[in-house]
Amino acid sequence: MVVRSGNVNGSGSRLEDSRANRMSTTFLATLQEQYHWKLSLITLVAIFAASALGTRLLALIPAFKEAQQLNGDTFRAKMEKPNYAANQSWNRKWSLSFLLVIFGAILPFCLTIEAQPWWRFPRDIFVILMVYDFVYYLTHRFTFHDSGFFGGPLKWMHAIHHRQHNPCRWDSSYIHPLEVAIGLGLYVATIFVLSRFMGNFHLATIVITWFAFTEINLHNHDLWKADHFPFKYLNYASVMHHHHHAKFTGGNYATITLLYDWMFGTLDHGDGWGKPAKT
Repeated sequence: MVVRSGNVNGSGSRLEDSRANRMSTTFLATLQEQYHWKLSLITLVAIFAASALGTRLLALIPAFKEAQQLNGDTFRAKMEKPNYAANQSWNRKWSLSFLLVIFGAILPFCLTIEAQPWWRFPRDIFVILMVYDFVYYLTHRFTFHDSGFFGGPLKWMHAIHHRQHNPCRWDSSYIHPLEVAIGLGLYVATIFVLSRFMGNFHLATIVITWFAFTEINLHNHDLWKADHFPFKYLNYASVMHHHHHAKFTGGNYATITLLYDWMFGTLDHGDGWGKPAKT
């Protein structure tokens, strides 16, 4: 009887091991099926290509060409300062690591090139950018600054970025590497979480949103002069973000639009929250 019992226990153990192996194999197969590394690589290349092409095309417009020259000259002058150049170099190195994680471990699970209705493109682009901006608004306001709620636990980190009181375009990357990780992390996490509810996003959607996300952040820091149609809003966005940089207690916490600042009363036209624009 003892021997028979041992055989039964042994058979049960082997059966459990077999089930566990099958489950593990099924999980890995499913993971491999959902992991689209080629699409992610194409997306990365397309983003760099879109950025390069966009810069060249915008340079054909006088207002943008003037801004590129002004911001480029200012940036080169700042790069002559060792501390400034060291921060920019430091962040370029860290950014490569962040891109490896994003395009190697996260976005491959969020992408598709399957045909979809035309209306999904603008809808998905809008949803990604606006959900990200809401999350970033809350993070920026309540953790990067002392809002009186959490007390600004990451003020020490964000203070590095605010050393630039009158920033130029490339001061968008004059930040602590941890802030780079947080900003990119929030953006990619937004894409990943939304893809679980909305389905994988088309490659073109991610390229467009990434390009918009990057260019809007860069433009917010632009030294910009054109204040006539059709550049009124571009001037307004740049001016409002410069108000934010001018003092560490300024508002204007959102980055994609100023919608959430308007909704929550943190618009700052240069003299504090919730006050009318200067005339």
